[in-house]
Amino acid sequence: MQVIRQSELPWDVIAREFVGAEHGGIGICFLLVEAEPGKGPALHRHPYPEVLIVQEGRARAQVGEEERELSAGDIVIVPANAPHRFVNAGSE
Repeated sequence: MQVIRQSELPWDVIAREFVGAEHGGIGICFLLVEAEPGKGPALHRHPYPEVLIVQEGRARAQVGEEERELSAGDIVIVPANAPHRFVNAGSE
């Protein structure tokens, strides 16, 4: 069993990032974002799939040409190489 503490994941400006390739070749990546309102990463892409989980509040995500409003509990699956971005759409 592999256990990874959230606090052990690398911090990158607004998020802790889990890259599966760095943890035994797991085929996913996910971010634990703590962005201020209106903040989030610019449009970008990765050579691997990514999973975004809205832990609390509201967010807006764009994957390819599609944009969606999200709320706590929503999960977004971003395919490998798909351009994507997201922003904290809430007030906290």
